[in-house]
Amino acid sequence: MLPSLLLPVLLLFLSIPLTPAAAAATAAWCTTSTPIKTYEKCMNLPTQGAFLAWTYHPHNATLDLAFSGTFISPSGWVAWGLNPDSPAMTGTRALVAFSDPTSGGLLLLPFILDPGVKLQRSPLVSRPLDLPLLSSSAMLRSDRSVRDGAGLHIFATLRLSRNRTRINHVWNRGLYVQGYSPTIHPTAPSDLASRATIDVLSKATEMGPAVPSWFRTAHAVLNAASWGFLLPVGVTVARYLRQCTSVRPTWFYGHAAVQIVGFLLGTVGFSMGIIMGRASPGVTYTLHRGLGVAAFVTGGLQAAALLFRPKTTNRFRKYWKSYHHFVGYGCVVLGVVNVFQGFEVMGLGGSYWKLGYCLALSTLVGVCVALEANAWVVFCRRAEEEKVRREGREEHQVVKASMSI
Repeated sequence: MLPSLLLPVLLLFLSIPLTPAAAAATAAWCTTSTPIKTYEKCMNLPTQGAFLAWTYHPHNATLDLAFSGTFISPSGWVAWGLNPDSPAMTGTRALVAFSDPTSGGLLLLPFILDPGVKLQRSPLVSRPLDLPLLSSSAMLRSDRSVRDGAGLHIFATLRLSRNRTRINHVWNRGLYVQGYSPTIHPTAPSDLASRATIDVLSKATEMGPAVPSWFRTAHAVLNAASWGFLLPVGVTVARYLRQCTSVRPTWFYGHAAVQIVGFLLGTVGFSMGIIMGRASPGVTYTLHRGLGVAAFVTGGLQAAALLFRPKTTNRFRKYWKSYHHFVGYGCVVLGVVNVFQGFEVMGLGGSYWKLGYCLALSTLVGVCVALEANAWVVFCRRAEEEKVRREGREEHQVVKASMSI
């Protein structure tokens, strides 16, 4: 009965969009002509309908460029930047354009994205770039003000190191700006893949590895279904059904089947998370990753323990049972906590996704509470019956002894 609750939850998950953001704007064809100047080269970027145009001047190693992107919210931001070390968000020196909250005009500010920016522990503060940026500006392509879908040009002139024409550039966009501080961008696969390495002299490019758009949905559904639901169901089966003499040894096979299916699905979901992590080297969710690794390791230890399960008559059986219970409950706790952490990572803390999972989990908890109460009633009844039988035996022995006298 409990596993059957999973089907409507999965259907609910698959029917709800992962992000509240509007759909990405249709990709535009790159052009070398802009309202300010005409460039020599241009290229379409692989995500967000963006493109880049540039002219490289070998005699003085300067690069004139124009990045073109689109806003996804009237209160949003669009950014382009360079990373001196790798094509990753962390370490990027970015130019961020958004609507000035005071005047309403378009504003372009420089930001340095240090490792703490992805955690959003404090507002992102603008500061001068430590790059040889000679000039920068921004303008809307055709709109008079920032709106959802409004096109934007970010212009920049910078000096490169001589004989080094390969640059790591990163671009992205977000939904909100708090004051003068951009907030975190959406975390769809296309957003996490908005980075590339380009040779401005030869136009050769190296794009970051991309994952299919359905990967994140599948990762979320598989992990919520396995670590967050099936494994707790398996624990419930083992804890309460084994007390029923009428279902022995069926409870054991049910427990083992649910746990094996849950662990296999969880392994697939965990592997998909590893793949997405490798495809996004500049994006690291330390807590979510740590909890996921811990849950997978404890699940693996549980699976391995089955190979060394002693017989019921073995004197080490009680130690094995203690280990099995401790590691099993730990795995369930880690899995459920990490599912909620995953909702926060995906920006779904207040979504129907989380509501659907909470309904399924609370139903399971309610069943456990009812079964626990019933188990205590049965335990107390058996204890009372045993007490009555013991008193009856003692009374019988006293009567027998008095009769023998």
